[in-house]
Amino acid sequence: MMQAIYDTLITSFIKNEVGIADNFLNLPLAAFLKQNLLGLYDKEQMRSAGTGNSAMVLHNKMVRSDKIYWLDPLRENLHEASFFKLIDNFIVYLNATCYTGITGYEFHYTLYEKGSFYQKHIDQFKSNKSRAYSMIMYLNTNWQLADGGELCIHHTKSLQNITPVNGKCVFFKSSDLVHEVLLTQEPRLSITGWLKVG
Repeated sequence: MMQAIYDTLITSFIKNEVGIADNFLNLPLAAFLKQNLLGLYDKEQMRSAGTGNSAMVLHNKMVRSDKIYWLDPLRENLHEASFFKLIDNFIVYLNATCYTGITGYEFHYTLYEKGSFYQKHIDQFKSNKSRAYSMIMYLNTNWQLADGGELCIHHTKSLQNITPVNGKCVFFKSSDLVHEVLLTQEPRLSITGWLKVG
């Protein structure tokens, strides 16, 4: 089952530079992860996100206005452990089929409150090229087009808007594609991260 979903993600990436697979997160896991995220938000443990790497982080809500919480594979949480096992299995499959050489990753919970956005950017730092692929997995049930919050990918000759529907995964090269998160009219939840090399 998961191999077919992995294949869908990889095949669509090869075809269009952006891999998309529905149900990458199954419904029970997505629901538990959403509950974890909202619990952290309620306890005010999520922090305003910045731009730049750890050596120089800038906070400018005119550029991005989401809140994040970094995930730790060593944190004793059953459902986050299931998530990391899913990512580990995907990396094994990706490396075996596409010879990508992924050696690590980093992920965080992300919450865009109503009225939030993230302006155009790329995910790879100029001073650190370790981020090879970006992955976003959505945790939004009953999302409607009117809710906004699309991931807008800036291809060379076109724009691609991706609705943040529950369980969906988006996958692309961190160094190649300019993208943005459009203004959201409802709280928008995801797990966002990067597969790394070196």
